[in-house]
Amino acid sequence: MDSLEHGEGTAEESNGADTSPEYEERLAHFIALLEDDNVSSRWKAAEALGRIGDPAATGNLIDALWDEDPRVRTKVVWALGRIGDDRAIPPLRRLYRMESEEAREDIGEAIAAIGRSRAGTRPDDPAGRRGGRDE
Repeated sequence: MDSLEHGEGTAEESNGADTSPEYEERLAHFIALLEDDNVSSRWKAAEALGRIGDPAATGNLIDALWDEDPRVRTKVVWALGRIGDDRAIPPLRRLYRMESEEAREDIGEAIAAIGRSRAGTRPDDPAGRRGGRDE
């Protein structure tokens, strides 16, 4: 297994900075897994893409918001919040109107994280603090 599947790295650390062929291949691999027949593969791919944090995956993750499995949708919502790409806000709002109360909480958190990202704060910081790791 790849280190991204073990929870290493964050969106802030990797956020698309690597353009090596290996990186591109890994990104493409996880994007392709979003359409795998295996539910577990799909939600693990969404988690990996969220940890990678590359906005290049945003469109594919948006498509995966409509996955038939709620576990996949939950992980996709989380990933979009981590990436922080504004393009995810309208589809997240549409999904919000269709989902359960529990899912709505996750969607609201993702939209808030995207807003914090836009404001220059760390997307994974619920307090909305700006700046580096020592704050």
